[in-house]
Amino acid sequence: MKNLFRVTATTPKVHIGNVTGNVNEIAGIYREYCDKTDVIVTPELSLTGYTCADLFTNRHLIGNAMDGLMQIAEMTAGSKAGYAAIVVGLPFEVDGELFNCAAFVQNGKVAAIVPKTYLPNYGEFYEKRWFSAGKREARAVKLPNGSHTMFGNNIVIKLGRNDAYVKLGIEICEDAWTPVSPGRLLALNGAEMILNLSASNEVIGKEQFRRNLIGGISSSCICGYVYASAGRYESTSDLVFSGHNLMYENGKLLGEVKPFDEGIITRDFNLTKIRHDRLANKSYADCKKNDTNMEYICIECDNPLMEKKDILAKVSMTPFVPSSNVLSRCLSIFHMQVAGLQRRIEATKCKCVVVGVSGGLDSTLALLVAAQAVKNIGLSSKTVIGITMPGFGTTSRTKNNSTSLMELLGCDMREIGIVDSVLQHFSDIGHDKDIKDITYENCQARERTQILMDVANKEGGFVVGTGDLSELALGWCTYNGDHMSMYAVNTSIPKTLVRTLVDEIGHHMENNGFSGIAPVIEDIIDTPVSPELLPPNEDGTIAQKTEDTVGSYILHDFFLYYTLRYGMSPEEVYELCREAVRQSEEYHFADKEIAKWQKVFYSRFFRQQFKRNCMPDGVKVGTVSVSPRGDLRLPSEIEFDEFV
Repeated sequence: MKNLFRVTATTPKVHIGNVTGNVNEIAGIYREYCDKTDVIVTPELSLTGYTCADLFTNRHLIGNAMDGLMQIAEMTAGSKAGYAAIVVGLPFEVDGELFNCAAFVQNGKVAAIVPKTYLPNYGEFYEKRWFSAGKREARAVKLPNGSHTMFGNNIVIKLGRNDAYVKLGIEICEDAWTPVSPGRLLALNGAEMILNLSASNEVIGKEQFRRNLIGGISSSCICGYVYASAGRYESTSDLVFSGHNLMYENGKLLGEVKPFDEGIITRDFNLTKIRHDRLANKSYADCKKNDTNMEYICIECDNPLMEKKDILAKVSMTPFVPSSNVLSRCLSIFHMQVAGLQRRIEATKCKCVVVGVSGGLDSTLALLVAAQAVKNIGLSSKTVIGITMPGFGTTSRTKNNSTSLMELLGCDMREIGIVDSVLQHFSDIGHDKDIKDITYENCQARERTQILMDVANKEGGFVVGTGDLSELALGWCTYNGDHMSMYAVNTSIPKTLVRTLVDEIGHHMENNGFSGIAPVIEDIIDTPVSPELLPPNEDGTIAQKTEDTVGSYILHDFFLYYTLRYGMSPEEVYELCREAVRQSEEYHFADKEIAKWQKVFYSRFFRQQFKRNCMPDGVKVGTVSVSPRGDLRLPSEIEFDEFV
């Protein structure tokens, strides 16, 4: 897998004041993980223990710590390709001052030593008693083995070779708690990952504060953040440490070792995501200036990143669908849809809204949104005019579901058949009704849109569009047919999410003033996705199933998400999809099937841009949207050969 960076955060058993014991603990972990990760991060002052207090100024401990660092460096010497770098903490003396430091070690060398910038000296902390504050520009210092390393705060470490690399910054515990943290400055000067060696003691409420703090830095700095903290063996006298380790990527929690849980955490960071969001976020770029009068330097560590054949993170086949707090997330989306439509109704001072109701998922969601919107405004439920328009492919199942739902919601329900008018149109344009081609299908779609538009004119209202994000992405809509409306409430809801929304919102509304709709909702969810433009089977069931023609919406929504949200290349999307399939217990797609439909996705996505360039207004609810006014600006004539 390309552009993955694997990090391990560990809290070794610490022996306070016993460097030999600590080196042995760290060495044991290194031997186990050195070929399984790119970097191992240990807690603050991991070579000595954080709670040594006045022992820090003892020459013997300082000397032992330096000897321990040299042993760690020797341990990594001659590493084969892919062996891990390691970051350890120690007291380090420079020019008669003692600093609380983190040492970055790889391939037998101490590449850099970074001092702690801000020393806590309040409450239970007394670090200024032993250490000097480390706001220092990088300079070369000599180590006991005769080699030199760079010492300072303004160091960005580039690890890797050629185009497979990552840029790292290091800060230590309290640094992250300050208003202008070293990690933020490092991020603005190129660091894509921040590594924090910490010894954060536990008090009530600090656990969640820590999550909020680290997650916030990762989010605003658009970076990966690894936080490795001291554990329970550091606990002494009045202080208790919990080993709370955290990993965040662009503000998202990738994983943690919760307080007082023993464990080592390893996760993969997707550098494409970090780099894409930094490239796209111009506010981040505007902040990239240096107000500290300190020039940042980049140290190159020419050790290759390990080859990743899998991903140590959950990759969902349905990235648009919430995996937790499902009802809460769905209600949030639904409220946005309702608010958008409600505002449009109020602004236009219309007398009604018109919805074409097919008995499918999309029109069901649009109808639920409309019913809730007029209720919120205090208008009659009859303000929603629901129109079912049976045609050549309409089945009794979808027709009955559409009429039942409209009755239960209290809509002004109307049925207007399109068969006769479409047959007349076939005659007018000279089309044989037995030729069931694209003309046969699109004439029906446009006839339905004409009916909706004309009823809206007649009744003094406007048409609410029902088409979803997936259909717009694939161009699976009839131009100037179901493609068009006066306001589209589903325009940024992908098909995989529509199903979840209808399920969650339908049952929620059942218990909140719309009694009886749940059984109808459940049958609609079980109905195959179809435009119902071709005649049904002999037994009356749906013959035309969308996914038989266009491919699985599970795959297409996956391709859409990673192509638009993170700008991933086709190769990256393909590999990520394979990994998601490997992890999935529910979805099974062969490699050839993924490759086939991925080509279909890119071909349809780019060829159908002309439809999106004139799509109607609609509610934006997520980070992926195809509106030409806000999110996606592409020429209709784009050449896409290199994507397929």
